[in-house]
Amino acid sequence: MRLTARLMKVFVTRRIPPEGQALLAQAGISNVEQWESDEPISREDLLKGVFGAQGILCLLSDKIDKKVLDTAGSNLKVISTLSVGVDHLALDEIKKRGIRVGYTPDVLTDATAELAVALLLTTSRRLPEGIEEVKNGGWTSWKPLWLCGHQLLNSTVGIIGLGRIVPLDQLAAQSDFVVVACALTPETKLMCNKNFFQKMKKTAVFVNISRGDVVNQEDLYQALANDQIAAAGLDVTTPEPLPTNHPLLSLKNCVILPHIGSATYGTRNIMSVLAVKNLLAGLKGEPMPNEFKL
Repeated sequence: MRLTARLMKVFVTRRIPPEGQALLAQAGISNVEQWESDEPISREDLLKGVFGAQGILCLLSDKIDKKVLDTAGSNLKVISTLSVGVDHLALDEIKKRGIRVGYTPDVLTDATAELAVALLLTTSRRLPEGIEEVKNGGWTSWKPLWLCGHQLLNSTVGIIGLGRIVPLDQLAAQSDFVVVACALTPETKLMCNKNFFQKMKKTAVFVNISRGDVVNQEDLYQALANDQIAAAGLDVTTPEPLPTNHPLLSLKNCVILPHIGSATYGTRNIMSVLAVKNLLAGLKGEPMPNEFKL
């Protein structure tokens, strides 16, 4: 998908995986500017970078708001985000300006599902505690009840965001494991709260792989600290990164990962290729492989 040689600027807000990078390099864009770091771009550098751009390739951590759009200017045609989520995009403003949006759904489903299972088992079988006991000398002998966790075999797993719709209270009360995998919407924001955790079994394990704002983290802390539920595993939090002094990090029965649901080499490369293809199609005025319809 090679573009004409006419003057065109694209800004990329981060280093992207190599397969996407190679596709972008072959596209024939006259001016590709990129933030050459694995760390997030500063607000100041983001505003400098997008100035005069026809296309932006961004990440979930880049806030593309009215000021960014104003700075980019009237020639901005397409924003391609290397993510499924679009919470970071000012969609109303983008729609008003007739800018197209590309995103990367579906391709990270398998990797995220794998991570959900890994987090569920890591949490329920208390693996971080076990690893720490090996390191600090706490492992003295085999003991019948030491580090016992909860078994997945013959358990009921309730998944919020998959399959037939079940009332939340019913799902919470009946499940041995609750996995949150739904989108963040006004209806789902903070839906996992004090009332929800009180409905769960005391032996239940809670896992969130969706968005941090689906969970009231203060209520989750209280539920874990007071043994209302057995344990929790989170791949997403609010904010991200979670401050190192956050109360949840003080709990042995809470496992927190740094938002790595899609973090496999294969998945991230596929995401980067799809993001670049969306970008190039938007620049050419062609159908995108995955366009977020506004």
